[in-house]
Amino acid sequence: MNARTLIAALFALATAPVWANDACSTDIAGTDQMTYDKSEIVIPKSCKTFTVTLKHPGEMPVSVMGHNWVLAKTDDLEGIDADGQDAGESNNYLKPGDSRVLAHTRLIGAGEQDSVTFDTALLKAGTAYSFFCSYPVHANVMKGEVKLGG
Repeated sequence: MNARTLIAALFALATAPVWANDACSTDIAGTDQMTYDKSEIVIPKSCKTFTVTLKHPGEMPVSVMGHNWVLAKTDDLEGIDADGQDAGESNNYLKPGDSRVLAHTRLIGAGEQDSVTFDTALLKAGTAYSFFCSYPVHANVMKGEVKLGG
């Protein structure tokens, strides 16, 4: 294979369409430093459902540095977080049945992962959405934006 053919083949691979399923999911990590590795998630409008896989690459157990991923309207974040503190670890620090919570993973510790798939029809254009960790005080720094993309 000559260089020109190789370059053409590599360009074709680089510009090939991505399968819709790949665009309708994302991975995010919550670390022992009380951070997520993403501050924004953009959901393509073409996705009917969207899957978030939360991974905890750290070394600390769930009882010390547990993380989850919670989706809500930005205006509801503080109330969900406050109500969740009383719910305790066994309820993932989320008030059971809280209708303000649009989607969430379970609380995980070091080496674990959990996924959640939700219907994107829950998200309305022009509304601000956030993701956050509901473990006590984590939402102060572990949060980001969820946006509907094009």
